[in-house]
Parts: sequence; C-alpha cells; structure tokens
Amino acid sequence: MRDYVARYGPWALVAGASDGIGAEFARQLAERGLNLLLVARRGDLLETVAGELEKRFPIRALSLPLDLSTPEGVASLQRQTAETDVGLFVSNAALSPIGEFLDHPPSTHERLVDLNCRTPALLAWALAHRMIARGHGGIIFLSSMAAFQGTALTAHYAASKAYLRVLAEGLWEELRPRGIDVLACCPGLVRTPTLLRESPRYPRWLTVPVMDCDQVVSETLRALGRRPTVIPGRANRVSSWIVQRLLSRTAAITLASAGTRAMYPAAAKRSARKVSGPS
Repeated sequence: MRDYVARYGPWALVAGASDGIGAEFARQLAERGLNLLLVARRGDLLETVAGELEKRFPIRALSLPLDLSTPEGVASLQRQTAETDVGLFVSNAALSPIGEFLDHPPSTHERLVDLNCRTPALLAWALAHRMIARGHGGIIFLSSMAAFQGTALTAHYAASKAYLRVLAEGLWEELRPRGIDVLACCPGLVRTPTLLRESPRYPRWLTVPVMDCDQVVSETLRALGRRPTVIPGRANRVSSWIVQRLLSRTAAITLASAGTRAMYPAAAKRSARKVSGPS
C-alpha cells in the first residue's frame, strides 16, 4: 500500500464517482491510502460517498459536483484542483444512450462526444503535464469490450470507447518513459446502476457473465503499470480472444449487435418497426 501511495498519491481524481465503477474505484483507492477528489453531477450522492469513505479510511475525500460534459465544468475542475498534487486520474464519467444512432437528437451526440472523448483527453493532457513534473503518476481510462467492434443500438457509445482505448495505448507508449502509467480498462457487462436502469435481459446464449464492480476495479488496479489494456474477467478475455482472432470483422459486428438487441428487446423492436413500416 505504501508503494501505491508513493507512486500514485497523495491524491487521486475520480471522474464519475457517484456510483457504480467510479464509486468502487474511490473505495479501493481509499483502501490503498490515497486521498480523493470525487467528481460527478449529482452532488448529494458524491457527498454520501465521500462521507462514508472518510469514516472507513484514514483519508480525505472531497466532493466536486460538476457537469464534465460542458467546457465550464472542465475549466472549473482544472481551477479547483490546480494546487492539488494529483498522482492518479480515473476517467469513468460517460454517457451511454441505448437505441439507434438516428433516434437520438444531435444534442445527445454532442454531449456524448464531449463527456466520453473531449473531457478525458483534455483532463489527461492537463494532469499528465503535472505528473511529468513530479516524475510519476497514472491515468486510467474506462473503455469497454464494445471498443473492439461496432455494435448496433450502442454505435456511438462503442465508438467513443474505441477512442479511449486507442488513446490510452498511444499515451502508454508516449508517457511511460516519463514515469506515467496509462491503462485502458475494457470491461464487459458490469452490475452497475446505469446497466440496471435499462432493465436488460440476459438470454442463455449470451455467455459473457455480468461482473461486480469490485472485481473489475481490483483487476484494473493490479494491471496499472503492467500493460496498456486490461479486460477484466477470464471469461471476457477468452470471449474477446475468440471474437478478435477467430471471427471475421463482419461476424464480430453481427454477433455483438445480436447480443445487444437480445439484451434490449424494446429498443430492437422500435428499430424493426421502422424498417418494416406501419402494419
């Protein structure tokens, strides 16, 4: 634990920390002794997370309720943390709309690009400069297994996660000689409030398991500094290997899209009705 604080402390910034994977990152980093800057839109939930962590662990946890999908939110975060010695940045905040690309208004697509792509890149740029000055640090981008191929009903979300995966791989090579560890975490299905809000179905043939947040985060933190990309869960790694090595690109896209349609049948039915026309 002391080594973890020495390399990635004294402060970690977790974006998207109000629940799910982000809140679990906060818990496990607090357990390792890092102080926390917790960022998300929902200030009440952030306060609850911060308060619980300060009670359980001998650390400080500060909540910063900001909307990181806006330039104002990003600028405010940079101002508020300018004097804080941040050694680890966890980029978890994301928008993940379900449905066909054309069904979402331009405003949704703009916000998705801002929150999922622009904000992580700009914050990584700013924080990496500060980490280089101190000689060590780490950046974790939350990508997804969806980043490895296009997928119907989550086309833009998958594209944004591919952006983060490729960005992480490039930064891993650029920054590691300067003491900065960069990692893309590419989980599959994770039991989070965001996933459960959509009431997904899990057909029997969809064999990839739903993981808990604690396993995803623990595997990610173990992988930091060892490789540019991690896929948490052995079954997920096997599935990814099969899809990437044994299937054609077309087959991979078709299979991933079939799985998404099976999980979200209401969205799939809306798509089918538009294709077939009114009865």
